[in-house]
Amino acid sequence: MREPDASGTPDAAGLDAAALDAAALDAGAPDSAAESALAGELARLAPSAVTLYDVARLAGVSTATVSRVVHGQDRVRDSTRARVREIIDQLGYVPDGAAQSLSRRQKSVIGLVCVERLAPHQYDIESMSLLFYDEILRGVEARIRDFNWSLLITYLREENNVDLARLQTLSGKVDGLLIGEGIVPSAELARLAERLPVVVVAGDPAERAADVVTADNRSGSAALVAHLVEDHGRRRLFHVDGPHSAPDAKERRIALNQVVQSHPGTVLVGSHCGRFSVQSGEEAGEMILADGGELPDAVVCANDQMAIGVLQALARGGVRVPEQLSVTGFDDIFPGSLFDPSLTTVHQPMRMLGERACARLLDRIARPDLPTQVELLPTELVLRKSCGCPPGTAARTLATSARALVTSAHALDGEPASVSRVPAGPVARGRRHARPTSES
Repeated sequence: MREPDASGTPDAAGLDAAALDAAALDAGAPDSAAESALAGELARLAPSAVTLYDVARLAGVSTATVSRVVHGQDRVRDSTRARVREIIDQLGYVPDGAAQSLSRRQKSVIGLVCVERLAPHQYDIESMSLLFYDEILRGVEARIRDFNWSLLITYLREENNVDLARLQTLSGKVDGLLIGEGIVPSAELARLAERLPVVVVAGDPAERAADVVTADNRSGSAALVAHLVEDHGRRRLFHVDGPHSAPDAKERRIALNQVVQSHPGTVLVGSHCGRFSVQSGEEAGEMILADGGELPDAVVCANDQMAIGVLQALARGGVRVPEQLSVTGFDDIFPGSLFDPSLTTVHQPMRMLGERACARLLDRIARPDLPTQVELLPTELVLRKSCGCPPGTAARTLATSARALVTSAHALDGEPASVSRVPAGPVARGRRHARPTSES
């Protein structure tokens, strides 16, 4: 007998194939006869023409049961689920996404909005911030893969109102948005959040219009600068800043200033506003060389790419690092470990940023009334040669020593009350199991 659907009424699908159903379901029929009939039916169906009704008929269940299996819902026996899955695999059946969206009022698609920063003569790989967003993307994919959701990716250019208009159009094509690096102003973000769930990746911890998942940039930056000052005696610092629009750069700058102010005799002797690119780091290095005066003790860069650019410019100018001055970065991208001297930096968990932000977005899609929160992921101080540590040094230390220093700064800057600092160690690298609406 066929399994009833949710209403308890047997499904009508397959009445035109009564002989096949009888062969497959008659307890007295030889297994070989049923298998032969099934094999013949499978061979007859073209994969492109397979429907949910075909799967239900050949599996001997209702269309409602097939739908529950496809959507990962409960109320289906394990043996029945396995049989339906086997038929789906044999037929090559692909659910009609458009029909599912209409029935569930859900698209099973999330959007990822990345920042594109353009500058003349920069490397192609930097034109779309691939070194950062590739890791974010991997984290997002790791989260949605098991749910059979899709990802729609777009790049927006900074300070481009036309692109912001495109964002409104994009919001109608997805169930929720992940927006990178604070590219969307708070007022626009608030309008978007009224239409659909939004999570900002690497955004401003003081943002109140939407959820934010970001690295603990202040603790990482403070630990790095304190290491230069306290362990290497570097007192005259030059800062290569990031774009003023980037929340990460702002947090790292605040921590740098806090450490300088808390260590008498430590001064900031110069700064350069970069674009998170190797080229802007080279420009900063050339600026230091062109000054012709006393070199700074250390060059603190807001990311690794700019630090690599500084190292290249200093090498061309005959300045030895770290013998004459230290150079540090932030992010811990792979090329930094290959450079000579290897780059001292701060590791931010970029892949985990994508994963945790996606988990929060799926949570909010399932429960739109969740309170807004900020999630800070831990950073690690990565010591190598460029700061002055002995050759061969490759030490990693959780950036916790600066927590007391930055806590008051967070409070003064109006950090939202619902700030979640993810603990370090195995717990920090664990996964929160968020289930999308389609499976709730």
